[in-house]
Amino acid sequence: MDRPPHGIRGQVILNPETDFLDERFQEGCELFIVRGGAVESLRLTTVRFQRDRPVVGIAGVDSIEQARELQGAELRVPAGRLVRLPEGTFYRHDLVGCRVETTAGIEVGIVAEVEGAGNAIRLVITSEGEEILIPFASEICREIDQAGKRIIVEPPAGLLELNRRRVKIGADEVRHRDDLPGDARTTSG
Repeated sequence: MDRPPHGIRGQVILNPETDFLDERFQEGCELFIVRGGAVESLRLTTVRFQRDRPVVGIAGVDSIEQARELQGAELRVPAGRLVRLPEGTFYRHDLVGCRVETTAGIEVGIVAEVEGAGNAIRLVITSEGEEILIPFASEICREIDQAGKRIIVEPPAGLLELNRRRVKIGADEVRHRDDLPGDARTTSG
């Protein structure tokens, strides 16, 4: 919920990161946020769309001031409530934390993040103080072992060297999201 409140009744505009807009944003739906280290349930009381973005009313949020308290929060869905995906399609949180290695058995690093959307999805892999960007395409990502948290890649010559960038990753920095996964999915291919 990056956007400021909408109107005077406490409605908020959302920047959705889900492929399931109609399922997630209906009156009465329950979504979750983490505030002060605790998971809170939010019930949607009204939903309408403005330029493909949901404008929602939330039970107990009746003023601009209350809506501002939610600004910047991230709505999540418990893993048990996620839609079952077809073969070859993954939720982003399924890929985060996967070990990445080449078909030759060379370790590349760990998936820290999945960026982009549509046909421009890339894995952000951390390795020894560097980030390596790898397109999430079936021509490159040859095998995805979700249960074993492993991705086998066959990158074109020079891709790994070309897409490296030095980053400062502090010891206390958390590179992944909380235990409540999002709803965005990615398709290899």
